[in-house]
Amino acid sequence: MFSIYARLSPSRQKLLQRVGIAGCVVFMVSQGNAQQAQPAATTQNDIEKFCTNIADPARDQRYLLQKQELEKLQAGVDERIKTLEARKAEYQDWLKRRNDFLAQAEAGLIDIYKTMKPDAAAPRLEQMNLELAAAIIMKLPARQSGLILSEMDPKKAGSISQIMSSAADPKTSKDRS
Repeated sequence: MFSIYARLSPSRQKLLQRVGIAGCVVFMVSQGNAQQAQPAATTQNDIEKFCTNIADPARDQRYLLQKQELEKLQAGVDERIKTLEARKAEYQDWLKRRNDFLAQAEAGLIDIYKTMKPDAAAPRLEQMNLELAAAIIMKLPARQSGLILSEMDPKKAGSISQIMSSAADPKTSKDRS
């Protein structure tokens, strides 16, 4: 019976399942009716046999459909993982190129300020973000840093010096929380 069932198209298998379920329902209803004629009892036996015969193939078909659905879902998850891994690799490449560029730009910027005279460098550093100015001054030779700070506005020079001293303080936490 199963080999015939397996060769049926899915729509016919569903139809057969529905007919089988309907037959099982009729069988159960007819069981409740105690007064039936002999030919009906034969029909009941046929329905009971049919329901018993179709139960295993129907369960197998359900399991097969569930397995196919799970395989589709797994394929979708695998595809998304591949996409995410590709994007992660792109992002890491971009981040590396960005960091390399920033390192080159920082080295070039420091070289520029190394060659500048203190009286020319001071006003430009005053206009920058104080943390960036402090970072640049810290990377310059000590003598040149001192000359630049002496040329700056005293309040800005004090703020930059405070930033530089807190950066050099080993007790200062990297966490600002």
